[in-house]
Amino acid sequence: MAASRSSRAARCCAFCVAWALIMGLTGPGQTWTTMTTVRKASGVPGPARPAMGQREAFPRYQTRQSSQTTLRASDKELDTEAIGKYFTAIVVQMIAITAFFSALDLAVQSYGLEVPDWAVFGLFFGMSIRSRLFSPLDNSRPDIQKATKGEATGGFNDRQMPSWTPPGIFFPIMWILIVAPLRAASSMMIWQQVGHICDATILVLMLHLCIGDTWNTVNNVERRLGAAVPGVLCVWASALLASYAYYQIEPFAGQLLLPTCLWLTVAAALVTDTWRVNNSSGTEPLFPYRSETRTRFWFAE
Repeated sequence: MAASRSSRAARCCAFCVAWALIMGLTGPGQTWTTMTTVRKASGVPGPARPAMGQREAFPRYQTRQSSQTTLRASDKELDTEAIGKYFTAIVVQMIAITAFFSALDLAVQSYGLEVPDWAVFGLFFGMSIRSRLFSPLDNSRPDIQKATKGEATGGFNDRQMPSWTPPGIFFPIMWILIVAPLRAASSMMIWQQVGHICDATILVLMLHLCIGDTWNTVNNVERRLGAAVPGVLCVWASALLASYAYYQIEPFAGQLLLPTCLWLTVAAALVTDTWRVNNSSGTEPLFPYRSETRTRFWFAE
């Protein structure tokens, strides 16, 4: 009799261990099938299978699911470190550009060089498309070849895009063939009026470029779709400021920057709508928040 009780107790213990393993390692759809197999092997009777349509209770499974619930936008913590690095990057880039322009002015003055208009135009054209060389952040733009083919690249088609998004080929045409030449021409006009490159008016446009470069880090590299919305509004506002500053020196130069402001208005609407269509769950706030994404200076990697 004692041996029989010991054997039955051992089978009960084995069944309890198997039940715990099943609840921890299998989902609701698999539990009853596996449990029945173990029960038959152990010879210990178990509870009946629920009737069709009857809900099964799996407290541990439900607890695990609820612990993985995604935080809503209002519950996320502001990433102050990222914001500090964004401002630092703009300041560092502005200092570097100012030092570069000052060195050019000093070289021209020291050697008594006559700088042709085309050279100044080329300088500002290059600054318009490569100002990010002075930034301590990774300001990568979308890959032009991939964008023109409609393929996914940083900042374009790597997220759900609004239905009215222009074709990929439209973006390089605007930035390289229209916006950059207009910036270069207007800056050359200011240079003709003031006689030097490192001028406060020209530096206003450089500030616009620095803000735009930092925005590329936010939108294209870090893919902070919510924070990109106020960011692109800062880019738009700085373009208006540059146009106004240029207009004070040479009205036509300021007017040449207006198409850039118009294009940035369209870009701001696109960025905002992109955030909207990717934020149906309400989990992407309009500010940089703490997550696995980290803002890093390229020299600190």
